Formats: sequence, C-alpha cells, structure tokens
Amino acid sequence: MDPASIGKAVLLALVEGATEFIPVSSTGHQLLVGHFIGFHSPNNTFEVLIQLGAILAILAVYFRRLLGIATALPNDPKARRFVLGILVAFLPAAIIGGIFSKMIKAYLFNPWIVCATLVAGGLVLLVIDDTDLRVKKTDVYDFSLPMDLKIGIFQCLAMIPGVSRSGATIVGAMLMGADKRSATEFSFYLAMPTMAGAFAKDLLDNYKYLSSNDVGLIVIGFIVSFISALFVVRVLLDYVSRHGFWLFAWWRIIVGALGFAGLIIFG
Repeated sequence: MDPASIGKAVLLALVEGATEFIPVSSTGHQLLVGHFIGFHSPNNTFEVLIQLGAILAILAVYFRRLLGIATALPNDPKARRFVLGILVAFLPAAIIGGIFSKMIKAYLFNPWIVCATLVAGGLVLLVIDDTDLRVKKTDVYDFSLPMDLKIGIFQCLAMIPGVSRSGATIVGAMLMGADKRSATEFSFYLAMPTMAGAFAKDLLDNYKYLSSNDVGLIVIGFIVSFISALFVVRVLLDYVSRHGFWLFAWWRIIVGALGFAGLIIFG
C-alpha cells in the first residue's frame, strides 16, 4: 500500500464515520470526495465495507440497551414487538436492495446525481424542520408495526446516493408522528440490520475481486470509520433534540452546490 492510497482511504473513512448517522448521506459524500481525489475501488466495495466500522460504533454505544432488549425478549412483549418492528422496517430495503443493488450501483452512483439529491434533500430538511408536525410518538418502543413498515419504505429512498439513509428514515418517522429525538434514535436502531445486510451482500458479491492491497485499505478504513462514527453517535441525539436539522440541511445544499461547481470546472 502506498502512502497516497492510505491517505485517501483514511480521508474517506473519516467522511464515512462522520456522516453515516447524520442526515447528509455518507455514500454521497464518499462518492464526491472519491471522485475529486481520484479514489476508486472495485464496484465501490471500499465505500460499503468500511460501514462495518460505523455499525460497530453504534453497537458499542447502544450495547447496554441492546443487551437489555435481548435479555427481556423471553418475558417482555414490548421488547419482542420492538425487535419485530425493526425487522419489519428493514424488510423493504432488504428486498429492493437484494434485487436491484447492482443496477443501482451501475446507474445511480454518479457524482451529478449525488449533487442533485444533496441539494434536494437539504431543501426537504429545511421544510420539515420549519413545519409544525403533530407529535404522537416520543418513544421508539411505542411505534406501531404499520408505522415501522412505512419508515422502512422511506428508507428505500436512500438507495439513491445523496438521499441519506438516516435522513430518509428520520423524515419518514417524523411524518408518521415521531418527535425529532425518537425519529433519530429509531434511525440508529434500523441502521444496524440495514448496514449489516448491505455489508454482507457486498462482501459476498465482490470478495473475489479484492486484492490484498484492497483488503488492507478496507481494514484501515474500518478502524478510522469506527472512531469517527463513535464520536458522532454519542453527540447526535442531544444536538438534534436541541437544534433540529437546519445545520445539516444547509450543509447538504452547500456541499451539493460546491460539487456541481467542481464537476463543471474540473470534470
């Protein structure tokens, strides 16, 4: 591994960890940064596989809660319903991703599309943040199964790079009546099976194309994304509860606009 490749991998992993759980699209940011620094991986496998670091970061932060849910499953109907709800919300992405993931990568993993969806998503967040939505749910354990399914359908929009998985699920949950904090927390929980499934499928589809150099870069990326995501997960819930999404909305719009400018000037 040459130092330049390691430096690019570290930069992309920092971007992955910092953006995975905020509504700005980690995949979109990685595609844009990778385009402009000249980083390319087989079938964008690096960008998907380093998500394992972000998955482990959220597992580390939520370990006690997850352990509590697991130990309560045999005797607590509420815990069983919550786990079922997460699986129901995961199902649409599992089906659509399993069928169309190769087509999505082939046709939609494009920096022009990323810039357009970043700007559009930023405008949506500004509208949602400024709209007085009726709050009916303030606890993720009280979400109904139909509500979980609808949020899962919203998550499928994030298969378009630049939309943002967390952004789509948060907006979907809020439109279904969740407050900002519980919508964001549900997005965290739903990320675990969704990202793990994407990781497993991408690894299964592309492991034969990976060289030892690719594997080394992925390991570095995994470690860096874990550290970066760990910090974000610890502070995000409180920040969103207090300040909403306006910062992320304007970040998306500015990055999208700068991306357009860069593509026009530099190609």
